[in-house]
Amino acid sequence: MDDLTPYRIALTDWLACAYAGRREPAATAARAAGDEVSDRVLHAAAAGHVLDFDDTYLPGLAHLSAPTAPVAIVFGAQRGATVGEVLQAYAAGFEAMAAVAAASHPQLYRGGWHPTAVCGTIGAAVTTATLMQVDPEVGVQARNLAVLGAGGFRAAFGSDGKSLQVGLAAITGLHAARLAAAGTRVPDRTRSGTWSFESVFGASWAEPDPASPAIADNWLKRYPCCLQTHGAIEAAVAARDRGATASGAGTVTVHPISCDAAPVGPDVETGLEAKFSIAYCTALGVVQGHPALADFVEVDAATRSLAERIEVRRDDSLLESEAHLRWEGTDGRVTETLTKAAVGSPDHPMDHEQLRDKLADLDAEHLPAMFDDLEAGATGLAELLAAP
Repeated sequence: MDDLTPYRIALTDWLACAYAGRREPAATAARAAGDEVSDRVLHAAAAGHVLDFDDTYLPGLAHLSAPTAPVAIVFGAQRGATVGEVLQAYAAGFEAMAAVAAASHPQLYRGGWHPTAVCGTIGAAVTTATLMQVDPEVGVQARNLAVLGAGGFRAAFGSDGKSLQVGLAAITGLHAARLAAAGTRVPDRTRSGTWSFESVFGASWAEPDPASPAIADNWLKRYPCCLQTHGAIEAAVAARDRGATASGAGTVTVHPISCDAAPVGPDVETGLEAKFSIAYCTALGVVQGHPALADFVEVDAATRSLAERIEVRRDDSLLESEAHLRWEGTDGRVTETLTKAAVGSPDHPMDHEQLRDKLADLDAEHLPAMFDDLEAGATGLAELLAAP
């Protein structure tokens, strides 16, 4: 891959999320599990995904960096790879995972699977194989092995299980590539055919298209919550800017996939649950505008009370990125707003100031400089994740 710039931006974004999330309960539990390379990958993966602030690929509704970046950085550092080699491996895993995730959407979601975890085994295996510089046939075997350990359920959303199952996918891919390099062989029918990855998961296998890289369709998230709440948040902020207040009530209409991705109702009990509640996130937008990390540390009683007056409706005529809000004030005034694509999308990317603000919210303003020298060793990147 000649131009690594977009991958560098996405990897920096993920690293910032992992740096901020490295002390979260799911991450610290993973780190306490041991000190082998797989344990460190699990810790990094949980840290990068636990805040739900990491980049998201909407065509497959999957976080492509979540299982590939920790392998690229942690395993790459162990092997003495350079920053540039880490980027190359990350990009290869990112694109391999994206191809299967996009081809399998929305089937995986409708089946109750977590696409990031299911397809993450593939991305992590390709990332590992690229770092090991194996021949193409070993790379194929790595993917064949990786799908044998695929899994992960949407039932885990709003809990520590969501980030941990992504970490387990990363470990599975790591082990698959190393087993393949050691001589393990399994047939291609594990990917396609009867009783295969495709048939069992209702998925579809696909290869990356170099002419249409997935990185071009990747979202860098502006808000630290499920991507499928972002349209509702921005519709709420727009209504707030037009005079909507917390004394009113409203109806937010989204694509059914958004309700599946963010299925928690208004009666949230934890900040982690709140990240997956369309009603609560909409209420946040009305109450205070654009939410930040601090707004999900704990549940705000007034915001939850407002969320209970917000009805969430499904409409499959909307795009997965869209959200429509109808807000009625106590004076009878009605305000309607529509989000086509939230900030952070390929059609509406964050500007320099917004990216800077996100890094500041993550206490990670210093991280972009870590990628200035592609010939430098990757050890410094890994050490950031291990820092107390």
